[in-house]
Amino acid sequence: MPRIVRPTAYGTPDVLAVTEAPTPHADLDGVVVEVRAAGVNPIDWKLYSGAFHAVDDDQKDAAGIAASMPSLGLECAGVVTEAGSEVTGVRIGDEVIVYPVTAAYADYVTAPATSILVKPAGLGWAEAGSLMLTGTTAVHALHAAGVAAGDTVLVHGGAGGVGLMGVQLAAAAGATVIATAAERNHALLRELGATPVVYGQGLADRVRAAAPQGVSAAVDFAGTDEALDVSLELVADRSRIASITGSPRRAEAGIKLLGYGPGQDAGAEIRGAARGELVDRAGSGALRVVVDATFPLIEAAKAHEVGIAGHGPGKLVLIP
Repeated sequence: MPRIVRPTAYGTPDVLAVTEAPTPHADLDGVVVEVRAAGVNPIDWKLYSGAFHAVDDDQKDAAGIAASMPSLGLECAGVVTEAGSEVTGVRIGDEVIVYPVTAAYADYVTAPATSILVKPAGLGWAEAGSLMLTGTTAVHALHAAGVAAGDTVLVHGGAGGVGLMGVQLAAAAGATVIATAAERNHALLRELGATPVVYGQGLADRVRAAAPQGVSAAVDFAGTDEALDVSLELVADRSRIASITGSPRRAEAGIKLLGYGPGQDAGAEIRGAARGELVDRAGSGALRVVVDATFPLIEAAKAHEVGIAGHGPGKLVLIP
């Protein structure tokens, strides 16, 4: 029988279990996809660890927590095995990217046809299955901060999955990019168009040295107090600071808060509109999806342990 990964309780990755699930069938306006790769993202372990912030009721489906226990896996890629009678433009056997979706940590996933995008032939399964959540998040953050040609943007957490997307997209838009990361990831960031700086004590001075012209915007993908404080110190217009994670201090800082919680912007329209361009860029090689490691579905808990430790650059991916 098909398999699915679910948390059996709230806690640490050892609560994850691989269980059997009925073979799914498509709704009239939906499809069934055999999953070839599912992206692993911090939201996945935050959902069952108890660390996730409050979520607005109308955003619970998007966050994967509408059920009593959270569904894991908000992006994937695979092959269409069934299509509903009302679906047009999608056929059995099509190789596709699926986003938005829930419960993608599985052999099969169901989704509305509106979540289906054609996978470029030259894009690998691991890259296709882990493109969308980080890509749309980066687009949303850069849009919220108003990043455009001529800007100098500070990207906190530049070597993470979202950070690497943000660096590339900001550089492609014509911005000068300064990115924080551990020194072991600096060569990669230079390849992708950023000037890297080490985070830690003295960060503001290092950024000033790297960008003597000043910093006009900042996007925070790290969520540390340091990232918040340095952004506030260096960016004159607080409305040009966007953050996807961090402490409650952010709420009083006058910056853009992005996410599913109270007072945050979920950006559903912006994210949805960005999907096609992200696929085109990744398919042409203009946007690189950096995959740090892949794991079989049965090792989802191990993938989460690696993700929580947070040492490698780029994405972790499950391969059923």
